Amino acid sequence: MVTQTQFELAQQIGQWLQARNWHIATAESCTAGGIGYALSAVAGSSAWFEGGFITYSNALKMRILGVSEATLTQFGAVSAETAEAMALGAQQMAQTELAIAVTGVAGPAGGTASKPVGLVWFGLAHPQGVLSWSQQFGGDRAAVRAATISEALSSYKKIT
Repeated sequence: MVTQTQFELAQQIGQWLQARNWHIATAESCTAGGIGYALSAVAGSSAWFEGGFITYSNALKMRILGVSEATLTQFGAVSAETAEAMALGAQQMAQTELAIAVTGVAGPAGGTASKPVGLVWFGLAHPQGVLSWSQQFGGDRAAVRAATISEALSSYKKIT
């Protein structure tokens, strides 16, 4: 279910995209389609939302999005490098101006000292390049995923 805040953020990014005649695609790991679901909750989103790629496994990150095995081996699935490669792969595959990627540790297990539960890396591919950043979210699995979706829906503000 999309929260009211997420719906409003999806409306805002949709308006922003439409004003530029741009389109967006998603590449999602830890949110497993939640960002795409929120975007598609907006009536008329087909004018600016191309679709998304749910690449939960490393195998699909490589096969669908073109993330290199070397990147995954050297940096891991939860890294700036992987988030950037996912975003670029989604942008290329969907042929969009904008692509947002997320990869993280939603929990409750799977965290390590260097990559704790709640750590999420974001990648944003846009016409001028790609950028990445991380967030450390608290709470349970649902809270981490919800916060990740909201952050992703706000990501366009990083390039304006």
